[in-house]
Amino acid sequence: MRILVIEDQPEILQNIADYLELQGYLVDCAYDGLGGLHLAITQPFDLIILDLMLPGMDGITLCQKLRQDARISTPVIMLTARDSVDDKLTGFRAGADDYLVKPFSLPELHARVEAVLRRGQAGMQNMLTVGDLAYDMNSLEVSRRGVHLKLSPIGLKLLEHLMKASPHVVKREALEELLWGEHLPGSDSLRSHIHTLRQTIDKPFNSPLLHTVHGIGYCLKTTDDGI
Repeated sequence: MRILVIEDQPEILQNIADYLELQGYLVDCAYDGLGGLHLAITQPFDLIILDLMLPGMDGITLCQKLRQDARISTPVIMLTARDSVDDKLTGFRAGADDYLVKPFSLPELHARVEAVLRRGQAGMQNMLTVGDLAYDMNSLEVSRRGVHLKLSPIGLKLLEHLMKASPHVVKREALEELLWGEHLPGSDSLRSHIHTLRQTIDKPFNSPLLHTVHGIGYCLKTTDDGI
């Protein structure tokens, strides 16, 4: 599970990150609203922990932009020193899934994280779709326009990551880390696997879904998403 923590107080941010990493989570950090928004819309996360008072862009505005502009449904736990009912309602209306008042204990935060993730998993459909491409993560079956497609385990892993991030771009480095961690192969293996994936999901069909963003990475999206 990958968590993004957006908090402008370095000591609090470090404490949260260290504690969650000890619980087995992968943690990315941002110290201001604009940086946090950029990470949230360009990288896939399972949960976002968001401070309300941030430089550059406050947490309410950031959450609204995620929900309304970027159409990102990643669960959000909002952190704030404001504890009035009106403040909490404002956070929930902006799209927050939970609200934790400072000061709080790290075990309580961890319990909230687990609860929000459980709710998300319980309601999450195991079918990913982008346009007419569908991936059933229970049966590991991929199809497009009713045609069953056969992918390798690496192809399935790439496809799942790109579909979850769609329509956003996933950087080459993120995909390489996903597949090989720190032990990168000597040749350009990622390009080879992307080529094989494209041949399978795009070549037999008229409209391409897998797009290369030169010098950056790859994305899955339809023409309706802006191509």
